[in-house]
Amino acid sequence: MLMRTDPFRELDRVTQQVFGTAARPAAMPMDAWRDGDEFIVEFDLPGMDPDSLDLDVERNVVTVRASRAEIDADRSMIAAERPRGVFSRQLFLGESLDTDQIRADYRDGVLRLAIPVAERAKPRKIEISRHREPQAINA
Repeated sequence: MLMRTDPFRELDRVTQQVFGTAARPAAMPMDAWRDGDEFIVEFDLPGMDPDSLDLDVERNVVTVRASRAEIDADRSMIAAERPRGVFSRQLFLGESLDTDQIRADYRDGVLRLAIPVAERAKPRKIEISRHREPQAINA
């Protein structure tokens, strides 16, 4: 059997694992949208142990951490394409969101955050006072 060797193949593989590709990003892929009075953020974290998930909020920064266990050294792997180790991502939130009321749910490999809009940032009506024209006093 004839095999060609490419000295840069291993470097390309490691680079793709660290930085990802357009088709398969290495970081946590995320979707975010507004739904009424909440912002919804979903992170794809397939195969993560729910106990490895960690969510921290400091001021207006949300940090998500997750880890996938390393491969057992006793295994004779045929293919090992899934990234392993610790993953982390930070979201910088605006002042208009209520970080004290964030809800998080992990189901089917997706971590979903629901972040409510702060009361002070919701649209509201402002009452306009009306001053009447001064009237002459009849004595």
